[in-house]
Amino acid sequence: MTSATPQPAFVLVRPQMGENIGGAARAMLNFGLDKMRVVAPRDGWPNERAVAMASGAGRVLDGALLTETTEQALEDCHYVFATTARARGLTKPVVTPETAMKQAAEMIARGEKVAVLFGPERAGLENEDIARANAIINVPVNPEYASLNLAQCVLLTAYEWRRQSADIVHERVDLAKTDWASNADIDALGRHYEERLEEANFFFPEEKAENMKVNLRNMWSRMRLTRADVQMLHGVMRQMVRWKEKGQ
Repeated sequence: MTSATPQPAFVLVRPQMGENIGGAARAMLNFGLDKMRVVAPRDGWPNERAVAMASGAGRVLDGALLTETTEQALEDCHYVFATTARARGLTKPVVTPETAMKQAAEMIARGEKVAVLFGPERAGLENEDIARANAIINVPVNPEYASLNLAQCVLLTAYEWRRQSADIVHERVDLAKTDWASNADIDALGRHYEERLEEANFFFPEEKAENMKVNLRNMWSRMRLTRADVQMLHGVMRQMVRWKEKGQ
């Protein structure tokens, strides 16, 4: 059973290798998609190699809709994207995967059904398949080597869908059993170093001492330290002082 989550259907048109179908299933489930449709697979259906390659994404294959023609696979769809790396002599809007999935998210939010066509490995979609699409998805790959594996193309498109449809935190820091240092923590660290460095006559010559201290404080604030970092740096200075005192 596929999920009830609104999403585009990914339609594999005449796929040739079971491994690529399984790889496509894994790529889809990686990014929360499970509505696969398979049109006339060369090696029949179900496909043992697809199941083996799908690994934990077998439920995508179990819920896949099998059809004999592209027309049948698109019967209930309101808008269709076709993926192709080559100009096909057909007048259609051409968009990147990012733009396509942004548009798909907007249409699906309105209750429309959207599909994305992916062609067979050997030569991609035929013109008769592309003619059924409303727009073309073109991945901005190296023009000297534009060939994408079927599962890779599915992965790229599924990733862009996830970016548009999920609440994604684009940058984070995972704190390992600590917290960010407060200003008070940083001030205490600065004072500790200034005091010990003063004792070591580090701030020399005298006319440059204040500027050196400012630069030192600025370095601490620029580093975005955790409390664990601060504790370690205190320990470093304490150990250096102990080492010096032992040597006297």
